[in-house]
Amino acid sequence: MSTKSDPRQNQLLAALPDAEWQRWLPQLELVDLPLGKVIYESGAPMAHLYFPISAIVSLLYVLENGASAEIAVVGHEGVVGVSIFMGGGSTPSRAVVQSAGKGYRLRASLVKAEFDRAGPVMHVMLRYTQALITQMSQTAVCNRHHSLDEQLCRWLLLSLDRLKGSELVMTQELIANMLGVRREGVTEAAAKLQRAGMIRYTRGRITVLDRPELEKRTCECYAVVKREYDRLLPAEKSA
Repeated sequence: MSTKSDPRQNQLLAALPDAEWQRWLPQLELVDLPLGKVIYESGAPMAHLYFPISAIVSLLYVLENGASAEIAVVGHEGVVGVSIFMGGGSTPSRAVVQSAGKGYRLRASLVKAEFDRAGPVMHVMLRYTQALITQMSQTAVCNRHHSLDEQLCRWLLLSLDRLKGSELVMTQELIANMLGVRREGVTEAAAKLQRAGMIRYTRGRITVLDRPELEKRTCECYAVVKREYDRLLPAEKSA
């Protein structure tokens, strides 16, 4: 299997013991995750879990009037569809591909059967879920108490952690939808970061030029979330 399509580029799949890995490998299906693809809708039953390897997926809460705000992001460190093994089968959030790439999917029934074994899979998935809950909680606090500039820095850093490079393909309108703010606010915040030499924004592409300065500019929320992921999840294996 080529390195470009290796399931173990996903940290959770890479953490599986050999016995579980051998059971899962024939069932893993490589899928394209194009920008804007809706993986699941609010309240809809889920047939698969998705393990991104090069894509980023946003979990969004959508209001009745169509407005939305991001509550978490999932990349190669995690899995989309935790409600399958947590017992709900559906969730009021929507999952949308934020950054195009690839991932692997696995049938919900297989994952539930593995979870019910109460073995290594259950422990890995529960630790991941705890880290995800931390991200959701911290996002709520950040959106309530911190400036848009700080929120944008946090969002950029969390996204970068889930990509291999330093460039995001993302329009300001899409960022505004993710953060639940007006586009004009994102334009102003991005312009400040660009003038400070931290990012370059051109034609829907954001390139981070000075990550250390971006980390200084962000609020405490980014560090809280990163520490919890580092504490709870298996270390990413070097290529």
